[in-house]
Amino acid sequence: MEQVEGQPTTQDGSLQPIIASLPILADVSRADLLLFRFLDTDRALVVGQAQPRSILPLYAEPLLHREFSVRDWPAIFAPLTHRHNGIGPHAATLKGAPIVREVCPVRDASGHIIGALSIETNVLAYERHRRRSRVFQRAVRQLQRTALRGELRNVEHLSPFGEHDGIYFVDLQRRVQYVSGIATNFFRRLGYMEKLVGQRIASLAMADEALVEQALSTQLCLEQEHEEQGLIWIRKALPVRDRQDWAFSLRRFGLSGLVSTDSYPVGVLITIHDDTEARRQEQELQVKLALMQEVHHRVKNNLQTIASLLRLQSRRADSREVQAILQESTNRILSIAVVHEFLSQGGSTVINIKDVGRRIIAQMQESLIDPGKQIQIELQGPSIHLPARQATACALIMNELLQNAVEHGYQQRNEGKISLALVDEGETVYIHVQDDGEGLPSTFNLSESSSLGLRIVQSLVQDDLHGQFTLTSQGDGTRASVSFIKQVADGGHI
Repeated sequence: MEQVEGQPTTQDGSLQPIIASLPILADVSRADLLLFRFLDTDRALVVGQAQPRSILPLYAEPLLHREFSVRDWPAIFAPLTHRHNGIGPHAATLKGAPIVREVCPVRDASGHIIGALSIETNVLAYERHRRRSRVFQRAVRQLQRTALRGELRNVEHLSPFGEHDGIYFVDLQRRVQYVSGIATNFFRRLGYMEKLVGQRIASLAMADEALVEQALSTQLCLEQEHEEQGLIWIRKALPVRDRQDWAFSLRRFGLSGLVSTDSYPVGVLITIHDDTEARRQEQELQVKLALMQEVHHRVKNNLQTIASLLRLQSRRADSREVQAILQESTNRILSIAVVHEFLSQGGSTVINIKDVGRRIIAQMQESLIDPGKQIQIELQGPSIHLPARQATACALIMNELLQNAVEHGYQQRNEGKISLALVDEGETVYIHVQDDGEGLPSTFNLSESSSLGLRIVQSLVQDDLHGQFTLTSQGDGTRASVSFIKQVADGGHI
């Protein structure tokens, strides 16, 4: 295979500055961007991809790390034959739809072509861009070149540029040369009613002037937040640089000393975003989450109080049967309290039932298992996150099945092992409780069982989880199995 002329042996590391700048560049250009690294003259690898957030992207599927040949995508290899400028905007098709594509060469520090950037947009967005100010079109072009030279520094710390963000351009004389319609409306909210194009940046807000000066002096991409007139504004500054396109030609003929090939600053693109409403909604959401956490915390406390009262009642009861009933009720209440405790801590509506199972086992070992018996309960399986309703049902089910195993499997035995196993098979969740106890009676029939605990399990599995429940003798013990379909927080299946 023929190697690309002058291609260095370094891999994608030399392209990292360009890759980092692709997201903001795609947003400002309102185009899909695909960065290719040439493997040779016939093959290229996609090493960077960015989709615009300001318009609907063209590519639904990721192309990162995919390899293409010159037959697959001939336009990408144009910079190898059109050595200096690549291919300017031209009509193309994507899945039968017309688009506009531009291919720009990507060079290393020595000026050798090592890749290509494909800038692709829909026809409507391209025509809208053509009708915008020539100053803005030139600034976007210069920004793209700045990015291709890896000179957009600190860009990875910028937040995305949105569809409803304004943008304006300030030149080296600190004069505003372009203002988008959205940005004009934003400045009117701040009281600037006069024409902004041609104004010095010093005549605008102090935040704008300070940001432009800092961007020009440091040549770093910057983002700052300010509160003005009760509104929260987020501004981003993108230093724009340029250099003579013909400098590479002079260099190739040994004439680079006649002209400087270094880039030079030409201005700053400033984006402005009103984040006031988003912050207000975020604050309202945080307040609601805090209230929900407080409610769950109080419910947990109330359930624990009820459990404490039942414990007191159990100690006063003369009948061992009544004591057992009260203890079982206490465990049921505490198993529900565990779920509310997790909901009060995380602020999320999903619960890890493995954590719930761990807490239930600890409570059971403390209160239900006779200290004179050596019965171990082990927990197996991965973390499984479920919405609160399913997690609450699972907590009660695990409590009942473990309680049933302890009470009925080891009446005549002083030692044994109970396993609580969780299985996650994507859409379906399995809960298995296996003991090595005395097993089920030969005449046992689940549908005819009078056990309150088993009836609770059957009701929860059928009515809340819409799943299946089986209880069978296995080896020397008993195996209880519950299976059900996961649900998302809004009640739909995953």
